[in-house]
Amino acid sequence: MQRRQFIALLGGAATSPLAARAQQGERMRRIGVLLPASADDARFQAFVGAFLQELQSLGWSIGRNVRIDTRWATANAAAIRKHATELAALAPDVILAHGSMTVGPLLETTRTVPIVFPIAADPVGGGLVDSLARPGGNATGFMVFEYGMGGKWLEMLKQIAPGVMRVAVFRDANIASGNALFGVIQAMAQALKVEVTPVNIRDADEIERVLAAFARAPGGGLIVTGSGGAYKYSDLVITLAARHKLPAVYYEHSFVAAGGLMSYGADFVDQYRQAAGYVDRILKGEKPADLPVQAPKKYELIINLKTAKALGLTVPPSLLASANEVIE
Repeated sequence: MQRRQFIALLGGAATSPLAARAQQGERMRRIGVLLPASADDARFQAFVGAFLQELQSLGWSIGRNVRIDTRWATANAAAIRKHATELAALAPDVILAHGSMTVGPLLETTRTVPIVFPIAADPVGGGLVDSLARPGGNATGFMVFEYGMGGKWLEMLKQIAPGVMRVAVFRDANIASGNALFGVIQAMAQALKVEVTPVNIRDADEIERVLAAFARAPGGGLIVTGSGGAYKYSDLVITLAARHKLPAVYYEHSFVAAGGLMSYGADFVDQYRQAAGYVDRILKGEKPADLPVQAPKKYELIINLKTAKALGLTVPPSLLASANEVIE
């Protein structure tokens, strides 16, 4: 979906005169969308574009039988809470919300409006659902990864940079997944004889200070786990990794497209397509409490050969062969 088409479609979703003139006899349904990004974020445009296209394939047409109310809340916590309250007050049939940082405030606002999350790090640990099999409340959706992914990231880092002996693990200690993933990485590190150090993501100054100190000794590498903070400071982390010559593995492909070395994680675009299926089922009468939280169905490995060359690394042929995308 081209950017101009996306903006026209999504911008007109809430204001088009067609939204007030549903076809005779067909009920107009309402979907809220809450996103921790700005409206010009190309990454989120791609996610929501996939969601809208899948909805259309399922028979939902904007202006005919569905209206979309979108709130671009950025990653600001106060803005997210404000927009969560606004969306809940509209009493939509269902709300699509990205990640724990948006779903949490929504659940504080409403326990009746159905919520579908295309991405959440730890839905149970974060208090979004009672269990994966039986969510139990008004929210359900899709996990961004399983915790075993932490060990996979460390293995891949050692594959592409065998000389790495120390690894700084970026995490958000305030979310359950941040601590759990670090625990998995720490367990794998013993077998690989690697020393791991947690780095809590708080602000830009601390990130710069911690990475500069870490890079003073040789054999260092990075693992960046998923969180709102990791995405907020993504450009800074990529820049610092290049400056300090630190091989890094990221949880999501946009980091590699922006110059990072390598990523392995869920295909977020596919997650949004899957979420459209859950929204469709809820609009047709099913309840979030009865729809199990699902693990990702598609994973992708992305490698940036230009960055590997700048770091003096030779990517093993076996790793190249398994990559979904190679950036040259």
